[in-house]
Amino acid sequence: MNSRMGLPIFGAALFCSVFAMTTVAVAQDATAQQQSQEIPASALTTKTVEAVGYLVGNGSTKVSMVGTDLMPNGTGDVKVEIKSKADRASVEISVKGLQPASTIGTEFLTYVLWVVTPEGRTGNMGEILLNKNGEGKLSATTPAQAFSLIVTAEPYFAVRIPSEMVVLQSVPRKNTQGKIFPVSEYKLMKRAQYQKMGNPLALTLDPKIPLSVYEARNSVEVARAHGAAQFAPGVLSKADGSLQQMENALSSKSGNDTVIASARQTVQFAEDARALSVERQDQARIVKEREDAAAKAKAEAEAKAATEAAEAKAKADAAAAEAKQAADAAAAEAKAKANAEIAAQAAAKDKAEAEKQQLRARLLAQFNKVLPTTDSPRGLVVNMGDVLFSTGKSDLSSAAQVALARLSGIVLNYPSLQLAIGGYTDSTGGVDFNQKLSEQRAKGVFDFLVTQGLNAGSLSSQGYGASDPVADNDTAKGRQLNRRVEIVISGNVIGTQIGAASSGAAN
Repeated sequence: MNSRMGLPIFGAALFCSVFAMTTVAVAQDATAQQQSQEIPASALTTKTVEAVGYLVGNGSTKVSMVGTDLMPNGTGDVKVEIKSKADRASVEISVKGLQPASTIGTEFLTYVLWVVTPEGRTGNMGEILLNKNGEGKLSATTPAQAFSLIVTAEPYFAVRIPSEMVVLQSVPRKNTQGKIFPVSEYKLMKRAQYQKMGNPLALTLDPKIPLSVYEARNSVEVARAHGAAQFAPGVLSKADGSLQQMENALSSKSGNDTVIASARQTVQFAEDARALSVERQDQARIVKEREDAAAKAKAEAEAKAATEAAEAKAKADAAAAEAKQAADAAAAEAKAKANAEIAAQAAAKDKAEAEKQQLRARLLAQFNKVLPTTDSPRGLVVNMGDVLFSTGKSDLSSAAQVALARLSGIVLNYPSLQLAIGGYTDSTGGVDFNQKLSEQRAKGVFDFLVTQGLNAGSLSSQGYGASDPVADNDTAKGRQLNRRVEIVISGNVIGTQIGAASSGAAN
């Protein structure tokens, strides 16, 4: 709370008397997905919507913005145009019938326009400021050519994931030019992530003070609520300094331009601090999960070793007793002993193979808890789906790093295991691009496993491009299955495929 104003940071009932007419470049590749992976799943929810695949070079077309239950009187018009394949889609939106964002909840101050792609990725296209009549405009661009649009209530303009408070969403008209795509689901931040415990009664703020001032104060409080003071103190310090500059400019009546510039800078610093804090907390969680997986695997291995030692001692005692009896036995008993020893050797061989099969089954179950794993003549095949990588890139997502850290914690207990890493793509794109991407993804997994302590000599990586598809490349589902990285785990210690006849060595 700012003592000079005497008002709660999250409480506001405010609207602006100017129209926002800006052009925003939105990065739509994998940024939104990576940001959502920084947030715990419990903090997110999902919605569905329809997207339009707009025609290129066919002039402009329009869609409507329709109010949701949160803002049933809200409406809007959107004009979209893509002049050529090399151009970004231009979006011009005008809205009306909106109440101030604070009427939805005291933690909300402004409205933000979002682009939503058929893959469910979202991108912040900019802030929509309302005039006193509840009207606003925005011009923006996006590299996407198929998308839907939504407007959400937010605590400040620079948020990276839309809140679940959707007030408007685009709906194609009968004469809208383009192809309709269903968006099965896209991620939204739950309202609880912005609500302040024990929030005092909301007060009507001074309409003479720019909206950006309240957004700046909100953004710093949100960053602190996400642990920035502990995990991103350096960036948070910049946000605090910028906030103080804004308060000083406001107190000295330096003019709205100066105040707004400091406020928007504060919001950017605060959002960077929040994002960095969440990322570092996620990294700490990865380390802990890897350590927990390694400890669990070690405990299981120690328990198995103790059981095997007890069984070995029991066998040794039995063999000693049999040897004493054999020494006292007659010649006929010696022949019987010889036959018994032959049978014992066969039984030992069968037991050794059975133990390999048991270990193989146990590892199959352990790996399946981390990533989908199947048994095959080649070995245990761990499948990393395409969603664990940034689209068209080899960067490992946070979820992929967590899974590989847990997998390495298990493998470290069996040094003789061999891991063959293979990268595969679908048939879209050029042959050279697919080959290079598959090699880079396989090498990325190789390098990460080495950082987790696995011996590079027991690892190999290779890219196979679009070869060896596991599904039909003519469907989106089939192409997604073909975009994968397989880790084939083999070694004499786990024997042959479960249920297969023993060959005396691992396949």
